[in-house]
Amino acid sequence: MSGYSDGPPLDVPLALVRTASEAAEAIVHHAARFGAEVEVDGPALLGERAAIAELGRRGTTSCGGGTRLLRTSDDWIAVSLARAADFDAVPAWLCSDEPALAADGGDAVWTAVEALVAWRSSYELVERAVLLGMPVARLGEVGSVPSPASTTQRVGSAEPVTSLAGRVVVDLSSLWAGPLCGQLLGAAGMRVIKVESEHRPDGARRGPKEFFDLLHGGHESVCLDLRRLDEQRVLVEMLKKADVVIEASRPRALMQWGIVAPVPGPRVWVSITGHGRGGTAGDRVGFGDDAAVAAGLVTGERDAPCFCADAVADPLTGMVAAGLVLERLALGGRWLLDLSLAGTAAQAAGGALTCIAGHAVARPRARPVRYAAPMLGEHTALVLSDLDVHR
Repeated sequence: MSGYSDGPPLDVPLALVRTASEAAEAIVHHAARFGAEVEVDGPALLGERAAIAELGRRGTTSCGGGTRLLRTSDDWIAVSLARAADFDAVPAWLCSDEPALAADGGDAVWTAVEALVAWRSSYELVERAVLLGMPVARLGEVGSVPSPASTTQRVGSAEPVTSLAGRVVVDLSSLWAGPLCGQLLGAAGMRVIKVESEHRPDGARRGPKEFFDLLHGGHESVCLDLRRLDEQRVLVEMLKKADVVIEASRPRALMQWGIVAPVPGPRVWVSITGHGRGGTAGDRVGFGDDAAVAAGLVTGERDAPCFCADAVADPLTGMVAAGLVLERLALGGRWLLDLSLAGTAAQAAGGALTCIAGHAVARPRARPVRYAAPMLGEHTALVLSDLDVHR
């Protein structure tokens, strides 16, 4: 999944293989402390979406097609235009009325963007993108950040958990990183409840059904109208009764729902962001591909970097998060886990490379789907009754 479509696979950092393998081993080890047997092949998990969606390497275009590496006047940046709002923001981002930028997506927009960013500073482009809520990152920028991008903070006391049976995970996240964390916790024996907004359900529902089923099969689905204050109160009450909460929103987004993380109650609160929760980083939007570029997790030849695997920061972060949750449940206490996609990817960047270039490599593969994912809101009434939460 790394390299150009018209060339052979390229070498990737050995640290990527090591990080994925160690994350998987941590999940297996900590799940076993609760008597649960979980099989996890870390490197293989990185390719599951590509296997299901039949994605391949595309050089400076991400496997999924929504992110591109572009040369600026002084460096390289990754630009993700995966949402309609991102395309809409491009003219303001580049301060340009170029007609092509107003097109409804497509290569015409990308061609115009590539030409306009070529003579601008990467620092200026990232700074303006942050103000507009666009996912844009400078190649290797995480290395210039003085503070750690991921932290584990104890926020209270609680007895160690000895069994995962009946323990509740409330998953507010979407797409890949958070849902993968929830899926792995579910595989270890926890009850996973996926909560979605009626007006903004998980965008992965519009993707390959098999991939959504893989991440959410066997879970329960709750749908709330989070524009309403009374439904926001219902959500807060659900969170207070959870053992684990997974969310992947910027802090200010949760505040719009009346939530300041972590709320009292959960033993572990998992916060997954693009670049971290604190300071200006907390205002940034980031996805798996652009966050990996920020971490310097790329490969390349032809005098240019190219993407390393498919949205690689997402599955890496999901696996690391799941292992940390199981570890903290066994340790006892109440915890806030602050994991950034870019910070996690930075652990897997740089150093020695693999030696796959010039050799045949296996195609990505996905685990078999065991259960279909629930329909949106399929279990709302049942879950609220079971948790004794009233609308």
